[in-house]
Amino acid sequence: MKTSAVILGAGVSGLSAALILLKRGYTVALLERGAVGGESSWAGGGILSPLLPWAYGEAVAALALRSMAGYADWVADIERHSGRDAEFWRCGMLALDVAAPDPALAWCAAHGMAAQRGYPQSVSLPAGLSARAPIWLPGVAQVRNPRLVAALRAAVVRHGGTIHEHCPATGVLAQGGRVTAVLTATGTLPADQVVLASGAWSGTGLAGLAAVPNIRPVRGQMLLFKLAPGVLETILYCDGLYLIPRRDGHVLAGSTLEDAGFDKSTDGATRLRLHADAAALLPALATIQPVQHWAGLRPGSPDNIPVIDRHPDFDNVFVNTGHYRYGVTMAPASAELLADLMEGRTPSLDPAPYRWQAALERGWHDA
Repeated sequence: MKTSAVILGAGVSGLSAALILLKRGYTVALLERGAVGGESSWAGGGILSPLLPWAYGEAVAALALRSMAGYADWVADIERHSGRDAEFWRCGMLALDVAAPDPALAWCAAHGMAAQRGYPQSVSLPAGLSARAPIWLPGVAQVRNPRLVAALRAAVVRHGGTIHEHCPATGVLAQGGRVTAVLTATGTLPADQVVLASGAWSGTGLAGLAAVPNIRPVRGQMLLFKLAPGVLETILYCDGLYLIPRRDGHVLAGSTLEDAGFDKSTDGATRLRLHADAAALLPALATIQPVQHWAGLRPGSPDNIPVIDRHPDFDNVFVNTGHYRYGVTMAPASAELLADLMEGRTPSLDPAPYRWQAALERGWHDA
């Protein structure tokens, strides 16, 4: 008989975990409190790299770089099984006004990440950017988040997974140090294994299941513009702001970092500020209005380090959450690490930084 797994959360982290478990022979059901991928997975920009990779610790780099190395093949497999295009595009990223370019370039060289000072003439850029101490990262890719979610969902269903939308878990039944079933308002799901992948809500806990430590929602507001295709063909990053072009001419501008609890509202002042900052980078945006303005809630964690480990209270409960800004980037490697831990395999990455105990010991710098 196959091992059954119930996954709480059907964002990119939950769907990625479901897909690898289905491929390893599990039966999988996902419970999603809202719409599939409707929270931070939908709201993010889809840059497949930490914004400035050299600015993070090795725990972030290890997961991100492992995912980035295999992302093209991972997406191609998902697209093959789903019949949907996730719009993977290796468009490169230009980081502007880098304060210490030499250490940044040395970090990239040490970690096998292609980087160069300046940019090749083949890259078409708005006037004036060439003089702003750029570092060109040609290997950085992107996906279109809602389309990746749709492709992942279809692949999970194609592999036999079951998804219950608008069906939040309300608690668990436990016996002898193991969870035996997950409770919902509409019924009870027996489970051999349980995975908590509920994003920003992982820090709120569940009846009978302790909250993941130091996870809290961090709001991010984004703007979407529509230009002609080809006006911008690479990601631009400068001093916390990024512009992400899509092949059809859409350009995303973001993003804020706001400690606003579970409030996903947007405000006019932020809209004006983001628009002005975006137009300073790409003047073509100055004379047009955004076509959309939204906010998402990231699963914030100290130092952007996720928690991927066994839950300390139960032998058969695992967590895959707290990826903060890089859940989409880290999804393949995080799912692989999770599945290896669930099966008692020796993982390819050192799991120590992602342990529950490590998360307990990390604190927020503003605490």
